[in-house]
Amino acid sequence: MNYFALKHIHMTFAILSGLLFLVRGTWMLSGSQRLQARWVKIVPHIVDTLLLVSAIGLVVVSGQYPGQAPWLTAKLVALVGYIVLGVIALKRGRTQQVRTAAFFGALACFAYIVAVAVTKNPLLVP
Repeated sequence: MNYFALKHIHMTFAILSGLLFLVRGTWMLSGSQRLQARWVKIVPHIVDTLLLVSAIGLVVVSGQYPGQAPWLTAKLVALVGYIVLGVIALKRGRTQQVRTAAFFGALACFAYIVAVAVTKNPLLVP
């Protein structure tokens, strides 16, 4: 598979992942029972797995690796933050206040990851 096709697949799954997280977080904030739907517990894991597989594919095809490319290292660190905050927001947060703060923190991490991907600069300066 060529780089550009893989990049577009990755971007598609990134958008889907972000949208699914936003929807689930909104449902969490409103106390919706929709969070308990079977598909809500399955589909995001499939999308995120395909997102990760496409990211690994891009790393291999491009030859740019975290640790070697600072912008990829920044994305990887922010991804860990996004995952941790997302788990707190949607599953492990003990209070609504903690879940809400974690949700907005996770959204900030996601926005940072997208901005770094676009600029290829971990400091987000031109």
